[in-house]
Amino acid sequence: MEKVRVFCSNNSKYYEVDAGTNLKQLLEIIDYDWNNMTVLAAYVNHDLKELGTQLYLASTIHFITYRSADGRRCYNRSLNFLCQKVIHNLFPDCVLCMDYHLPNGQYGELRKKDDFSKTIPMTEENLVAIREEMQKLVDKNLPFIKTKKTNSSAINLFRRHGQEAKARLTEMTGDFFVTLYYMDGYGDYFYGPMVYSTGDLDRWSIKLYSDGFCLQSPEPEPPYSLPPQRYQKKLAEVFEEYSNWCNVLGVTNIATVNDAINKGYGKLAISLCEALHERKYSRIADLISERRKDVKLVLIAGPSSSGKTTTSKRVALQMKILGLNPVVIGMDDYFVNRELTPKDEKGEYDFESVYALNLEMLNDHINKLFKGEEVTLPKFNFTTGKSTMEGPTIRMKEGDMLVMEGIHALNPVLTEKIADERKFKIYASALTSLSIDENNYISTTDNRMLRRMVRDYAFRGYSAEETINRWPSVIAGERRNIFPYQENADIMFNSSLLYELPLLKYFAEPLLRRISPMSYAYAESLRLLNFLSRIVALNPEEQKMIPPTSVMREFIGDSVFTY
Repeated sequence: MEKVRVFCSNNSKYYEVDAGTNLKQLLEIIDYDWNNMTVLAAYVNHDLKELGTQLYLASTIHFITYRSADGRRCYNRSLNFLCQKVIHNLFPDCVLCMDYHLPNGQYGELRKKDDFSKTIPMTEENLVAIREEMQKLVDKNLPFIKTKKTNSSAINLFRRHGQEAKARLTEMTGDFFVTLYYMDGYGDYFYGPMVYSTGDLDRWSIKLYSDGFCLQSPEPEPPYSLPPQRYQKKLAEVFEEYSNWCNVLGVTNIATVNDAINKGYGKLAISLCEALHERKYSRIADLISERRKDVKLVLIAGPSSSGKTTTSKRVALQMKILGLNPVVIGMDDYFVNRELTPKDEKGEYDFESVYALNLEMLNDHINKLFKGEEVTLPKFNFTTGKSTMEGPTIRMKEGDMLVMEGIHALNPVLTEKIADERKFKIYASALTSLSIDENNYISTTDNRMLRRMVRDYAFRGYSAEETINRWPSVIAGERRNIFPYQENADIMFNSSLLYELPLLKYFAEPLLRRISPMSYAYAESLRLLNFLSRIVALNPEEQKMIPPTSVMREFIGDSVFTY
C-alpha cells in the first residue's frame, strides 16, 4: 500500500503511514505527553481539521487540545451539537436558540418551531432531563461523522428541524455541496470542525439562567475547571436590550441582515443604528448630569476595539450640551519609570498591570483637583521609559468634570482613595447578540478582532497576520484586567452596530486573503474568511452614509475626532 510521510510538529518527528490513515489513527502512534488533556483536532499544513481527516499527501501536522483557541471552539461547537440533538429528541416542537455568549457560558433558549418569536421558559425539571440525556450520549462515545450533501438536501434538512435562518443562509451562499455532521442519526452544521466523538466532551454543565439556560464549558486557562455560575445583571440587560431591539426591527441573524442589504435598506440601517447610539450617548450624559453635585470623575473602560475612545468623545460632547466641561486626564502619562514596572511570571515587564501606574500620584492629583488646587500633570516618555512633571498645569473650575479612559478605569484599585460617590463609571464594548443562525451566535471577540484588524492596517501599519498573532495576548490581558470589573460600571454602553459586519467585511476580507498558507495565522484567516463569506458587504456608496462621529469611523477612518 502507498505510504505517506508526515511531520508532527508537536514532537518534531517524521512518520510514514498508509495513505488514507486518519488523524485519529496517527495520533495513536505519536509519542508525546499531552498532560492528561484530550486531543481535539489538528492543523494540517496550518489548516484546521477534525481527527477523522484522512491523509493522502505529505503534510505537517500539529495536534491541539483545549489549550488552543481553535481547540476550545471545536469543543464548544460539539457541545452545542450535543445539546441540539437532545433538544430535538425531547422537545420536537421546539428549536434551540443559542443567543449569545456569557462570561460563564453560552445562553440558550427554547423557541416554538411554528412561532420562533415565542420563548418557552425553561424549568428545572426539563433541564434535568436535558442534562441526563446529554450525559447518556457522552457515555456512549458516539462519533461525529462528516458528510457532504447537496445544497437542496441540506436546506430541506434544516427546514425539517425548524431552522429557517440556517436554511435561508445556505440558500444565499449558493454552494453546490454543503458540509454536514451527523451524530446518532442527527445531522446539522456548526461552521467548523467537531471533536472526534461525544466521549471527548468530558467537562460541561448546564444550568438555569433567565428564561433559558447557560451551557458551560471549561475555563480557557489552567486548570480548565468549570466556571462558577454568576448572574451578571448589567451585562445580561445589555444583551437582552440589544436582542429585543433586533427583534423589533426584524433583523435577528445574518440572513435577515443580508436580506436588508440586498433589498437596498443598507443606508436606512445605518441611519437607524446611528440614531440609537446618539440616543444612548445622550442618556449617559443625562445620568452624569443628574449626579453633577457629587460626581467629578467619569471613568470609561472597555476591551480592545470596543470603541471606548469614541464613546468618551461622544459622551463629552453631550456633557457640554448640558453645561458640563469635560477635562481629560491621560492615564498613560501616570506610568511609573520603566525599571519600577512590575514583572510577569516570565520575568518580563507587565505594562498592563494596574501597578504599572503611579497610583499614589494619580489619586493625590485627583483629590487636589477636587479641592480646587492647581496641579501639574506628569508626562511619560515612551522612548526613554521615564516620567517627568512636564505635563500641563490645570485647575478645576465650576462645571468641570475629569474624564479618564483606559483598561483599568473600573478597577477599584486605580482610584481607591477617591470616594465612590464622586465617580461615574462607564463600560463600553461591542456586545452583539446578532446570530449567524438559530444555534450559532456571533462572537463579540471576533467582532472586535475584525475592528482592530481594519484599524491596525489603516492607521498603525500592522498587517492582518500581525493582528491575529497578537490577539491571544490581548485577550489574556482583558481576562485579567478588564472583564472581572465590568459589573462595577454604573452603565454599560453597547457600541455594536447592526451594519458593522457588512462594513468590516468590505475592509477585512482583502487583508485576510493576503495571509500566506505558511503563516501560523493562516488557520485563523480561513476561519474568519469562512464566516465573512456568509455576509453581504456594504458598498462604498452605502458607506458614505456613516456619519463622521460614528464609532465605526474610529476603525475605517474619516472621523471628525482625533485619536
